[in-house]
Amino acid sequence: MRRHLLTRIGSGVLVLLLASIVVFVALRLVPGDPARVIAGTDAAPDTIAAVRAQLGLDHSLVYQYWHWLGNVLRLDFGTSYVIGGPIGSLIGHGVANTLVLTVTAVVVAVALSLVASIAWVVRPRRWLDAVLGTLVTVSIAVPPFVSGVLLVLVFAVLLPVLPASGIPPEGYFASLDITAQYLVLPATCLALPVVAALTRFLSEALRREWRQPYVLTARALGTPARRILTRGALRNALPTFLTVLGLQTGALLSGAVLVEAIFAWPGLGQLLTQSVGARDYPVVQALVLLSVAVFVVIQIVTDVAHAFLDPRVRLEGRP
Repeated sequence: MRRHLLTRIGSGVLVLLLASIVVFVALRLVPGDPARVIAGTDAAPDTIAAVRAQLGLDHSLVYQYWHWLGNVLRLDFGTSYVIGGPIGSLIGHGVANTLVLTVTAVVVAVALSLVASIAWVVRPRRWLDAVLGTLVTVSIAVPPFVSGVLLVLVFAVLLPVLPASGIPPEGYFASLDITAQYLVLPATCLALPVVAALTRFLSEALRREWRQPYVLTARALGTPARRILTRGALRNALPTFLTVLGLQTGALLSGAVLVEAIFAWPGLGQLLTQSVGARDYPVVQALVLLSVAVFVVIQIVTDVAHAFLDPRVRLEGRP
């Protein structure tokens, strides 16, 4: 297990290093000069040159990259070009809101996919197959910006039972009822594609387990389906479920950008959108690298959990 963990950590560090290079270079290839944006379109060349020197943009790309990477390793993400102030503080203000939204969406997705998959496999019904199959297909096919608009139209406009945007003004822990009202629509919008993907993979894994000899023997002996499920079939299907969950959790981070824009949720996605529009390179670099780091950590945790549940993974590559 230790060797497996060290291998995954080494791969994660390499991915982060490559991602930092790609992000840094790609942002410099975007048309537009942040110094001109800050100084103003009518600014004199001397003023623009002074702003470039102040921002450190007059040095070579290699120097800028190593200087930025060194600061990142010290957890110093620099200062925003446009908004001003330390980037760490800007991220700190938005990360709590994004974390609450993402964790809620993951919990909703896991709960719904478990219930749907178990009902689909253990208690098969023709009408249930048709309903769940249609819902899974629609959830995968409809992008978040469409489902988000539809949710707002139905539950905030036609049936005004939920707020269309924003966060609880009293804070998340002031009242559970108020918090739930603000979270239902954005969390549901963010979770729908994940529910569909998890349900599809988990139901297939459970179907394979449900046809295994040990399950057929237990059912023939009259063992309750719940006991077979919890002590055998579901446990054996969990590695596949965890792998897909790790990938989908990473996809939630990219989906949060659209969802936060639709529901005016003041999180990291909204900050990223504003920073891209303003060509605020340091903020965009920090946010993209943070997203990659979170994705890498999720993958490492998923791989370790997979190896813990399935000893065959730990034994791969051993003589």
